[in-house]
Amino acid sequence: MEQPLIAFTAIYLKSGDGYFGFIEELPGINSYGRSLEDARATLKRLARVVFDEERRAAEEMLVGKDVLREGFLLPLAREA
Repeated sequence: MEQPLIAFTAIYLKSGDGYFGFIEELPGINSYGRSLEDARATLKRLARVVFDEERRAAEEMLVGKDVLREGFLLPLAREA
């Protein structure tokens, strides 16, 4: 089965001797790196950790319950 992909907007700001990064659509996921590549890698790793933890918590909450799980698509286009 193919792994689904989801698109977000990463923002990187030059900050002193490095870069501060965050995901525009996901509050609370922030990174810092001495290089842009470090900030990118850290941001991706942190986003994966957050999604994995949220899925784990949801699975625990849903144990023994009759649930319907489905994917959905949401356009991320910005308004002009």
